[in-house]
Amino acid sequence: MIDRATIDKIMDAANIVDVVSDFVTLKRAGANLKGLCPFHDDRTPSFIVSPAKNYCKCFACGKGGNPVGFIMEHEQISYPDALRYLAKKYGITIEEREMSKEDVQRQDDRESMFIVNQWANEWFQHQLYDTEDGRAIGLSYFHGRGFRDDIIRKFQLGFCPNQHVDIEQTDEAGNKRRVRMGVMSNEALKAGYQERFLINDPETGMGTGLSLKRDKGGLGDRYWGRVIFPIFTMSGKVVGFGGRVLDAATKGVNVKYQNSPESIIYSKKRELYGLFQAKQAIRKQDLCFLVEGYTDVMAMHQSGIENVVASSGTALTDDQIRLIHRLTDNITVIYDGDAAGIKASQRGIDMLLAQGMNVRLLLLPDGDDPDSFARKHNAEEYQRYMAEHQVDFIKFKTNLLLEEAQGDPVKKSQLVNNIVQSIACIPNEITRAVYVQETAATMQMQERLIASAVARQVEQDLQEVQKQRERERERRTLDRIAGGTPPPPDAEDQRQPLPTDIPLPTQEPGNSSDSEASPYAPLVQNIQDRDALRLQKKERELMRLVVRYGEHILGTVTDAEGEQQAITVSQYINASLAQDELALVLPIHRQMLDIALEARPEVTTEHQLINFPDPAISALAFELATDQEQLSRMHQQKSRYSVADNQTPLSTIVNHIMADYKLEIVAQQKRQIMRLLQDPELMRDPQRYLQVMTQYKDIKDVEKKLSEQEGRVII
Repeated sequence: MIDRATIDKIMDAANIVDVVSDFVTLKRAGANLKGLCPFHDDRTPSFIVSPAKNYCKCFACGKGGNPVGFIMEHEQISYPDALRYLAKKYGITIEEREMSKEDVQRQDDRESMFIVNQWANEWFQHQLYDTEDGRAIGLSYFHGRGFRDDIIRKFQLGFCPNQHVDIEQTDEAGNKRRVRMGVMSNEALKAGYQERFLINDPETGMGTGLSLKRDKGGLGDRYWGRVIFPIFTMSGKVVGFGGRVLDAATKGVNVKYQNSPESIIYSKKRELYGLFQAKQAIRKQDLCFLVEGYTDVMAMHQSGIENVVASSGTALTDDQIRLIHRLTDNITVIYDGDAAGIKASQRGIDMLLAQGMNVRLLLLPDGDDPDSFARKHNAEEYQRYMAEHQVDFIKFKTNLLLEEAQGDPVKKSQLVNNIVQSIACIPNEITRAVYVQETAATMQMQERLIASAVARQVEQDLQEVQKQRERERERRTLDRIAGGTPPPPDAEDQRQPLPTDIPLPTQEPGNSSDSEASPYAPLVQNIQDRDALRLQKKERELMRLVVRYGEHILGTVTDAEGEQQAITVSQYINASLAQDELALVLPIHRQMLDIALEARPEVTTEHQLINFPDPAISALAFELATDQEQLSRMHQQKSRYSVADNQTPLSTIVNHIMADYKLEIVAQQKRQIMRLLQDPELMRDPQRYLQVMTQYKDIKDVEKKLSEQEGRVII
């Protein structure tokens, strides 16, 4: 147990920014900090850290807490273990009795497996340094590969001897027999670790897989006769191992590496080798190098390049990309020059682009990999080559494929289509436009042709996503019918209301009045992807108002205490959306609105957004502040008026555009109801038919009210 005084000492020392920064790259956002949420697939920063309150929270998934709560959630550990984690981080001594065999048995299965892995990691290192075979075989192997002792210790490498012992066991019937045990497995059992945590059950994922159950009894060592590479979580816990057969034994061996089996604590597709050792350097350099193998990572560290991780020979996964994206937006993928391997890895590049990463590629010469290249060059030469030979993925693809397509129109067309597919993966439309320009210039083609091809590919991708979602909905519906239980709602269909402390003015902004409940809330719950695309155009008009006039005062409202409070354009838009439980469709729009709400009063919203550190936000803000061509004719006319122009009050423009936005949502709701009314089954259910018709009448009333506010006439 940990005494109360020690707990208080840990809580006083733990700083939420310091703790979260070990796992998430944070950027200043007013009085708080923002970053990508580590608890869900977050592509735009929604994770807020408040230094003043020593608290963090994701406003998308809701997870967070104080420093202890954050560590408990992130590492999936108990409250006492989270306290121990923070105590170790801040150098606070905890007086506890040593964990006994009974203590281990009381631990949950997950924590017990981590304990076994940590023991094994230390045992492997002891074998490497403190035994004759370890030094003669294991350490000599690493030295022969050119690795220094400090690098070997940094990555906590080890060795598992090719040894066994024969022991006597008694079976359930009381019969004694001699069985063969791997030396590591035998030592683990003698140390008090249970067999069920040493072996692995593939069905339940229970057990580390350090040992293998023999048919004739006893346990064998999975990594016998191999050098050991421990694999760490981002926080430094040993989650698994990779064992490499020694060079002298590789003849006739197809698989040189033996990895930990899938378990409740380890999945190869969710881990990156070297991430624990690289995380600080990745944050500092704001760049991550991605290589293939364990020794590639070590070789680059030895050459002074520490911001590097490895996918461990597997195809890159979304989970691995998210781990990197928490630390940086920039990644350079290093290839060893094998053309077939490069072409096969293009899907991984597209996955990186789809998650909003800035991707550069680097090709090593003469078929070298990072390990062999390091053995041929000193650290200075290595670093200089890395700095000088990184190229944009468009240039890389073009240089790689253009030579073989030279003089062949069909192959050149295929090359262009290949690049178009990659550009279409990029979620940010401004970034896509930049790459379209670059591709057109590189390929000496008209920009409009490339842009048109990208637009078609984006539309095809959206349609494919929609088809997949429809198939998934159909599957859940069939499951519901078969099981008699309703399916959970789609995550993409859930809309969370934006929080606000500002009452929504129900009269013309500028007049004080008490707010009343909105007659049209909520307007919609389920919006199809194609409908969301229509809303995006309406959202651009709202965001144009935020960028140009966000800090301007529309009027005053009466707060709960009866006091008159000024309300800005940004606050009015936010409050109007929140009152009707609506959220902007595009994450970048939501982020820009949040920034506008937090903007300093002495700086214009336009200046704040255009000079924001995120280049995507600053570029879009600049476009909205200066571009007149995309405005509708009516809004184009209104935008020529200055804020001080009494001919067209700003409040009229804001009300009109907000009503226009909500009218689009109402139109979508009408389309949904009309589809329901076309269902023949509905006509056979008079009660349900009456309910739908009532909903349709309510929607028409809402449409009329909004149209009057906007100035249209609905018959």
